[in-house]
This record gives sequence, structure tokens and C-alpha cells, in this order.
Amino acid sequence: MATIYDVDASELIKKAASDLKKVDSIKEPDWAKFVKTSAGRQRPPVEEDWWFTRAASVLRKVYVLGPIGVSKLRIKYGGKKNRGHKPEKFYPGSGNIIRKILQQLEKAEFIKYAEKGVHKGRVITPKGKKFLDKIANDVTGKTAPVKEKKLAKTEKIEKTEKAKVAAEKPAQENKEINPNQTENKENK
Repeated sequence: MATIYDVDASELIKKAASDLKKVDSIKEPDWAKFVKTSAGRQRPPVEEDWWFTRAASVLRKVYVLGPIGVSKLRIKYGGKKNRGHKPEKFYPGSGNIIRKILQQLEKAEFIKYAEKGVHKGRVITPKGKKFLDKIANDVTGKTAPVKEKKLAKTEKIEKTEKAKVAAEKPAQENKEINPNQTENKENK
């Protein structure tokens, strides 16, 4: 069974983006056609369905780095701005876009807010993990070895039962020998 770590990230994101289009709660807002993804960008994205690609990418980032919040994701999706003859400067990505995508992914129950020690932010849910692992399996062409797992469990059970039976046999033989030995000692 393949995980998202076994698959090329760009292939996984492309396939996940096409599957996220089918999810009802993830929709591109009206203003997404005109907005830049960062203050460091000069123009809006050229790709028509860039919202779903970004949503798939954010979902993958939450899977890998979770718990993670908007601030850290802004840094991940930021970049350097070309300022002409002045030195380039780093600008974080749009927090509004990331926030809306996180809210939509929460509504679809792919991620949830959680606190782990001092870290707090969004983490992947079992539904989201299953969604991405299924896509990873589709990309690699592998299927989940469900039957092999069941067979392995039954083999383990059989081995433990055989071990119990084998352990009981010497104990029964010792019990049979011990009464005879006590009888022999009494006869002497």
C-alpha cells in the first residue's frame, strides 16, 4: 500500500485537485479569478482551476507538517518579489486564500483543528488521510493488500494456538510422570 511519501508530490497534487472538484464544500470564490496569490506576485494565476490545485497542495502540507496554521502556510506559499534594481525581498503568500481553503477543507472533514503540546493548528483527519492514501495508490497503481492482512492475522492466531498446545503437552507429560514417581517412592 502506497503512502503520499512514495509518490511524486506534483502527480499527487494534480490527481487530488481533480478529485477535490467533485467535493461539494470546496468551491472557488468569485473573486479568485482576479486575485494574486501573494504580494510578491505580479499577476494572478494563469491556470483556470488553480484554487483546487492550491487546496490539494494545502491538504498535502497539512498531512505532512500538521499541526500547522495559516502563518506557517503563508511562509510556505510565499516567495521573493522582483523589485527592479533593488534587492529582492521575501513576501508571504495570501493569508485570505489559505484561510478560506482551510475552512473549506474543514467543512469537507478532511482536516480539523487540534493542539499537540505547544503546537496548535490543523491536522489531517482519518477521512482526509484515507482520501490522500487512495489517490497515492491510484497514482502508483498499487491496491491495498486487505486479504493479506487478514491472512497474516489468522496465521499469527494459528501460530499462537500451536505454541499453547505445544506448551501444554510437556506440562501434561510431567503431570503423568510425577504421580508414577511418587508411587514408586512409596513402594520402596
